[in-house]
Amino acid sequence: MFVRRTAPLAFATLFSLLGACSPTNPEPAAETPTALADAPVPMPSAAKPRFGDFGFDATGMDRSVLPGEDFFDYVNGNWVRNTEIPADRSSYSSFTLLSEQAQKDTRAILEKAAADTTASGDSRKIGDYYAAFMDAQGIEAKGMAPIQAELDTIAALADKQALSRAFGASLRADVDLLNATDRYSDRLFGVWISANLKQPDQYVPYLVQGGLGMPDRDFYLEGGRMADLRKLYQAHVANVFELAGIAEGKAKATKILALETAIAKVHATALETDDVEKGANTWIQADFSAKAAGIDWPGFFDAAGLSAQQEFIVWQPKAVSGIAALVASQPLADWKDYLAFHAIERASPYLSQAFVDEHFAFNGKAMSGTPELRERWKRAVSEADGALGEAIGKIYVEEHFSAETKARANRMVGNLIAAFGKRIDAAEWMTPATKARAKSKLTGLKVGMGYPDTWRDYSALEVHRDDALGNAERAELFDYRRNLAKLGQPIDRGEWFMLPQTVNALNIPLENRLIFPAAILQAPFFDAAADDAINYGGIGGVIGHEISHSFDNNGALFDETGKLENWWTKEDFARFEAAGAALAAQFDQYKPFADLSVNGKLTLGENIADVAGLATAYDAYKLAHADTPADTLDGFTPDQRVFLGWAQVWRSKFREQALRNTVLTNGHAPGQYRAQTVRNIDAWYLAFEVKEGQALYLAPIQRVKVW
Repeated sequence: MFVRRTAPLAFATLFSLLGACSPTNPEPAAETPTALADAPVPMPSAAKPRFGDFGFDATGMDRSVLPGEDFFDYVNGNWVRNTEIPADRSSYSSFTLLSEQAQKDTRAILEKAAADTTASGDSRKIGDYYAAFMDAQGIEAKGMAPIQAELDTIAALADKQALSRAFGASLRADVDLLNATDRYSDRLFGVWISANLKQPDQYVPYLVQGGLGMPDRDFYLEGGRMADLRKLYQAHVANVFELAGIAEGKAKATKILALETAIAKVHATALETDDVEKGANTWIQADFSAKAAGIDWPGFFDAAGLSAQQEFIVWQPKAVSGIAALVASQPLADWKDYLAFHAIERASPYLSQAFVDEHFAFNGKAMSGTPELRERWKRAVSEADGALGEAIGKIYVEEHFSAETKARANRMVGNLIAAFGKRIDAAEWMTPATKARAKSKLTGLKVGMGYPDTWRDYSALEVHRDDALGNAERAELFDYRRNLAKLGQPIDRGEWFMLPQTVNALNIPLENRLIFPAAILQAPFFDAAADDAINYGGIGGVIGHEISHSFDNNGALFDETGKLENWWTKEDFARFEAAGAALAAQFDQYKPFADLSVNGKLTLGENIADVAGLATAYDAYKLAHADTPADTLDGFTPDQRVFLGWAQVWRSKFREQALRNTVLTNGHAPGQYRAQTVRNIDAWYLAFEVKEGQALYLAPIQRVKVW
């Protein structure tokens, strides 16, 4: 999907993204920062790197640009000029490159399973799931039949009590950290079952705002392009009703847009949602009727399977109260139309081609500028990953991830943790008391590499080879119930929130834990045949980024146990916040469009992680190669190669609509600005002879050194 929605943004705060079958015990802690890990495994002499002669694609450079003027263009300028964004994509990047390969690898797994008539267990399930989605002819023949029962149930709602139960019955877990898919985003509320911010040894449900069919409140409330999108959205709603054979579609669309605009007005902003301390609101079940009158909350929770749960964390309390008031004040008929539209909208990818095309026309073309719908097999792979991802991931790991890669990556983690520990020791602005707590947190950091130790059990999930929509709905319900089953149980600190075939990485402050999926441990991030300096700039920067998330503006609020607790002295935290403010101001200056700037506050956590992560990766490389001769490859010194490796992984190109959406709603700055993080690293200036007066030059006192 095109952007991260508001509900999952709350969990981008608690689970910090970048962008691991064996024993049941979790991974041991990575190397402590008191000693450097063993030297890296030597580069295999017979192997050839995927990119260039030593892991760097020099053909993508634009050498007419000085590094100090625009480091992104210097490293990637020719790549940007010569790369065409695929017609079924709204952007293209190093992440996309690997994602497409993972998609092809996953397709092979699914097609083999689908063709095996003797398959059983998980293999049978993944094959049947894929085959059901790929059966376009069978889906076409069914028409509206797969969704009709749900529409009949909505039509039969007789009063607001029944409406409240319908909202509760439709509650689902916001589980997709990368892409909050349509199946979750437009439900009135979302829920996440995770460790309690205040008692990290207990699970608690986090209730979050939802209810919007467009990405964010600004799409309903701002002028200019947003006003044009609202017109297109209203027309889209009307078109969906017309395709479904439901009368008065235009009138219903007008009311639905008005209702969602009212919801948007009570939503928290992206910046408010990103504030952990504002989100830490504990309500008991009885509080909902008092603080959020308008919904029959006992009926809601009963239908949601949460009637026995007493404690909740309400991430956006004003939004929950405001939405509940709208349930009471707005006509039942309007809510029923709203539910009917969103039921069809969620189902559209699994219905006949007319619905698929209409869904894409708005969500793909209008919203993100994507010219063409992805091929059906690509959509089938994404759907199967969402439903049975770990069953697929287990096979993916067996076929595409080696023990040697895992061992080398873990060794790099040890080096980076050691380097970060030295950075804590060297922080002149930090008092000994705060340093001791920071070192304790770093020492306790756990790292999952490649894949989980224990794979998810899908035996209770029912999959039919002739029921694409039913499979998707049962998979959602299965995962929702799996999450509810955590309540009252010990925290599973080995659970993975990403699939091995996902190209990304994750920091979980609530558990002081990092996750690096198998699929990201490939070129250009990591290549066993590449120069180690390139690897340290690439995957080393990624690892450093995730380590640093434990100490960014949100991660720094959690102690070594994962509890939301201030472990800083007042003076130290004031200095830390001042450095963050300077970095936010730096990113505020980046303007991809004349009328739109990067939001330095919204992207602050990611930017802190980039600055500290790159600095740590550079330090780790120098520590690991302290006794290695400073060889030059193709005219590039080792120091230069570390920074080239960093900028290479941020290769990216966007369609205008997609870039605008990213800047408005994403907690990550666009790749071209993440590459410019180098301007805060002293060693970069020396490596590339960057001079005062060049565009990226910062005086030493202006270079942000958060860690």
